[in-house]
Amino acid sequence: MEAMVKITAAEVNKLRQATGAGMMDCKKALVEAEGDFDKAIEVLRKKGQKVAEKRADRDSSEGAAIAKINADNTAGVAIVLGCETDFVGKNDNFVALANQLAESAINYNTKEEFLASDFGGMTVAEKLIEQTGVIGEKLDIKAFEKLEAPFVGSYVHINKIAALVGLTAKVDNAEVLVKDLAMQVASMGASTLSYKDFDPAFIASETEARIAVIEKDNIELGRLGKTLKNVPQYISMAQLTDDVLAKAEEAAKAELKAEGKPEQIWDRILPGKMERFISDNTTLDQEQCLLDQNFIKDEKMNVAKYVASYGDVAVTAFKRVSLG
Repeated sequence: MEAMVKITAAEVNKLRQATGAGMMDCKKALVEAEGDFDKAIEVLRKKGQKVAEKRADRDSSEGAAIAKINADNTAGVAIVLGCETDFVGKNDNFVALANQLAESAINYNTKEEFLASDFGGMTVAEKLIEQTGVIGEKLDIKAFEKLEAPFVGSYVHINKIAALVGLTAKVDNAEVLVKDLAMQVASMGASTLSYKDFDPAFIASETEARIAVIEKDNIELGRLGKTLKNVPQYISMAQLTDDVLAKAEEAAKAELKAEGKPEQIWDRILPGKMERFISDNTTLDQEQCLLDQNFIKDEKMNVAKYVASYGDVAVTAFKRVSLG
């Protein structure tokens, strides 16, 4: 057949540009398709399907996390294009494909819509199969998150983690605020916005589990003669009712009295003691709630205070995707 059909270098290059396949694979596909460009693409796609079937059970744990924001900053998308090896995940062509897919993904609300959408004359799902054949590794969309708000921003950490954050309004320097917040989300991995979002049953079970871990650690620390860890009564602001805080303040006053501190200076000491009590008893919030976390650029304040410094604006939501 090769003797009957002359395949030019220009035709091979055109197919290579369209599919990303190697020169020899493109030439073989064009020969098999007797020079028909569309049929050659189908040949490569079928090759991709065979490779994809063989590698269906492989773990696509590497890849690229990408975030894209629309022109007016009212919507953003974060995706993970997964592959099998770090070598492919860092390849320029693979990262370029991930960016192209993310640019397209911003037009869709769900992963299912996106996979079924058109991408250069084929669906995104078909493109992934085609590229599985080209690259020789399983490719898939491991994560897809869409966020809409009056102002949306993003941050991507070396194509390993991508984060989106939405604000209630575009205030002065909103670009700086939203990037800092997205960086916080990427770095600290909050699971929710505020302690108010927690289910009471979750807080109760988490409190029991955390106290059990600390008490177990203290047994070992005691055996070694080391300082024991503080065992908190609570782990979330949701548990610190007015009654709990009032009792904590009375306990702090009793402590000051026992220490012989003059009552006239208590007002200067109590705020610090109450801050310490709240800090010691809100560890869950500090770990999992974005607004209650220490701000990574200035740990003297939490994220809520940092947001408040920008005026009349609040965080609507956030999304995070990662290779892990």
